[in-house]
Amino acid sequence: MRAVIQRVLRASVRVGDNLISSIDRGLCVLIGIANDDEQTDIDYIVKKLLAIRLWSSIDGSKNWARNVVESDYSLLCVSQFTLHATLKGTKPDFHLSMSGEQSKILYEKLLNQLKQSYKSDKIFDGQFGAMMNVNIENDGPVTIILDSRSKKPNTTTADDE
Repeated sequence: MRAVIQRVLRASVRVGDNLISSIDRGLCVLIGIANDDEQTDIDYIVKKLLAIRLWSSIDGSKNWARNVVESDYSLLCVSQFTLHATLKGTKPDFHLSMSGEQSKILYEKLLNQLKQSYKSDKIFDGQFGAMMNVNIENDGPVTIILDSRSKKPNTTTADDE
């Protein structure tokens, strides 16, 4: 599972003329689900999304001091199967992405786990499977890429706890 995390001042998702979701300060997270992802990948991404320290301390004296939970900010998640694209020449190939029906189940599990682990009224998403217009006002800019495959089993650091 891949997550492209962007610290935002605001972000929104539209489908056609309809506003689906919008947030002010927080994280806009593009989520790509690979064809072999499972619950452990969801666990890893949820844990990191809620713990990653992307904001300064309240007094501004320390950079990278607070996470989204400590800041009481929102998350806007957008399913994006293209994050697992490979190129065959100049044409994208999506064989590493999970099929729509299966990935929808995992994506919804991810959203539910975020809501249970944080606050349900702080978790927003786009419209699964739709052609969406995602408006992101990046703050910084700060963009971090997570991949659940990069996790190292049986190793923990102080930052992971």
